Amino acid sequence: MDRKRIAIACQGGGSQCAFVAGVLRALFSRRIDERVQIVGLSGTSGGALTAAIAWTGLLLRARGDRTPIEDRIAACWRDLSAQSYREIALDTLCTQFVRLAERGFVPTIASSPSSIGFRMWAQTASSWIGRPEFTDLRALVTKHIDFDALPRLIDAASPVLLLGAGDVLEGALKIFSSAKGEISVDAVLASAAIPTLFPAVWVDGHAYWDGIFASNPPVISFLRKPLVGAGKIPDEIWIIQVNRAEHEDVPETPAEISNRRNHLAGNLSLQHELQVLEMVNMLLAEGALTPQFRARFGLDNTERITVRFIRMSPELQRGLDYPSKLSRLSSHIEHLMADGEAQGAAFLATVDQIEAYPQASGGPGGGPEGVSAHRPT
Repeated sequence: MDRKRIAIACQGGGSQCAFVAGVLRALFSRRIDERVQIVGLSGTSGGALTAAIAWTGLLLRARGDRTPIEDRIAACWRDLSAQSYREIALDTLCTQFVRLAERGFVPTIASSPSSIGFRMWAQTASSWIGRPEFTDLRALVTKHIDFDALPRLIDAASPVLLLGAGDVLEGALKIFSSAKGEISVDAVLASAAIPTLFPAVWVDGHAYWDGIFASNPPVISFLRKPLVGAGKIPDEIWIIQVNRAEHEDVPETPAEISNRRNHLAGNLSLQHELQVLEMVNMLLAEGALTPQFRARFGLDNTERITVRFIRMSPELQRGLDYPSKLSRLSSHIEHLMADGEAQGAAFLATVDQIEAYPQASGGPGGGPEGVSAHRPT
């Protein structure tokens, strides 16, 4: 029996993407790649980094490497976390300053990551810390991914990796695709280039900012044959959502407003992509897409594409503010990862007959109530 084709989309959200890492650890520690066919992963910002680590692990496993994928993910996030006294002190200082500024206790200081002053401060902090993986994202990424080896690892059967970024000058969405040979350290950095923290990243003559402005995470791109390759259109898309969808009341304080605005901005592109996917599902259900049309665009699905969500526990969501997306304290990262592992395990436990294909679906999103939906509500 054919295994169900699954694509996993990892939303961005700064340090809160440790939740994504926890979910992926739960999935891979339970050998999900042996139960389903993972045809692709996508990600934006911190989700892009985590998806790239998992994708690299899948490529290496296909070549006989025995290192658990979940261990690769944990090792990367351990390097990303504040460990030494100096790292903890710097992290605490920066995070608390942002928190105080949001609450109006200290003035907001506008600065550009491209300015001389900002770069001098960054170089001084890097020298004081002394561990490149903590202060230099490029050093962290290249430590955990051997980009030179990727061309030798990728073949026609390999899952695709899609990374979202925003073209600063053209105002366009960019999806870096492994099927087009576009995955590089600069592609990962481009997807994570938060404009207030990092200068724009140049790739092939284009300047890019964080993918949150364009596709967070890439979802509808899984249906584009030029981006994913032949036979890679998924039957299901699992979205690991970092940004909170619902809110109990209307925010009133400046800090609450800032936090909620960040949630909405982080989910805006996802909402739009899911609307497109919902239309594709409707056309499939009505038989409106002819075999000739589907063959032309590589859409070999005849059944609607199921979308499932894996989200943080409500208790964790309520305890997070915007500055927590900047903090890399080990206790904070471990708390997020632990919730991710718990939610990932619960997700697998509630998905019926995950190995079977096709799976019966009772609605637009399919799957159990509360786990799966066709939109992030």
